[in-house]
Amino acid sequence: MLQTPRRARQVATLSLVFGALLLAGAATGAWGDPSRPPSRPSADTAPVAVGPGPDPAGAALSEQQAEHLLAAGGDRWGAYYNAQEYAEFSQGLDGRYLGVGLSVGRGEDGVTAVSRVTPAGPAAEAGIAPGDRLLRIDRDQADRLPVTEVVARLRGQGDERKVGSEVTLAVQHGGEVRELRLRRALLDSQQVTAERLDRGALRITVRAFTTGVADQVRAALRAPHSGVVLDLRGNSGGLLDEAVGTAGIFLDGGPVGSYEERGEKRELTAPPGGDQRTPLVVLVDGGTMSAAELLAGALQDRSRALVVGARTFGKGTVQQPSRLADGAVLELTVGRYHTPAGRSPDGTGLAPDVPAAAGEDADALALRVLAGIGTRA
Repeated sequence: MLQTPRRARQVATLSLVFGALLLAGAATGAWGDPSRPPSRPSADTAPVAVGPGPDPAGAALSEQQAEHLLAAGGDRWGAYYNAQEYAEFSQGLDGRYLGVGLSVGRGEDGVTAVSRVTPAGPAAEAGIAPGDRLLRIDRDQADRLPVTEVVARLRGQGDERKVGSEVTLAVQHGGEVRELRLRRALLDSQQVTAERLDRGALRITVRAFTTGVADQVRAALRAPHSGVVLDLRGNSGGLLDEAVGTAGIFLDGGPVGSYEERGEKRELTAPPGGDQRTPLVVLVDGGTMSAAELLAGALQDRSRALVVGARTFGKGTVQQPSRLADGAVLELTVGRYHTPAGRSPDGTGLAPDVPAAAGEDADALALRVLAGIGTRA
């Protein structure tokens, strides 16, 4: 299906928050209250920033007029959302989603399989496990649907977008096929996971910066460890204050970056008291975007970590949401953010200190680099 300019911008913008989940295996979405005001600032939404033009907040603009405004300004990252669409976006930033608690992926053989199951969610309680094959969603064969359609069906469509609505799945585990009727629930999106590696190293993976992520990273670090691999690969960005708070875990105050507001530079500062001694490597790739690029760039500029992997995505602009008269939201690009050294990743991305060669195991490379840092410490 041919995308309209509006839909193309929405997909690009929403992917900043949900992209990491979709890359890992299609996550079961986020549906919110359309009466909610615009959400907390994200790295794609500057705090109280206002662009050089008039603020459209409160304006009675139709969808067509809003699209014309975006097209006239050549705003690549600007987007128009009706009230329900923006509620979905906002709720995702709050770290919650409505679904059955499973993520799916499709292999080269075309098989749709479960890649992740949320603990204590409806899917987990029904006994669904990673590796199970998803055969049908209601009456439709899952393998014949685009993955994006599988996601939409798991989330619920129309009147199904509510807690307690049902979806019927046929799931195969080994040779056994079961038909299960699950009720959708509001779940945590689990953006932070931790894993013990060789030689006492700890890998902390952050998929997106939603509400509470900085606290989750801090909690993960309570486990004994000799060094940390902070994995930001595929991280789609998110809330700016969560990225700054995460930076503060590894920095004792000082600059994290800056953004523009009415043409004036505003500083982003880490809270004091962070751990500056533990060896730290940051893993990045072409899916590391926005707030994740700011965090990686800050730790790199401050000589706190070595960045390993591939050049990042290159999304360094800031958007301001404005609520229109009918409850819709128009997001306009108002400026760029910069790392402490004044670099903007916009359009070019950030280069790693230690690039991974084509086909090289980036995880193994990160461990070798981490071991080298520990030797020098």
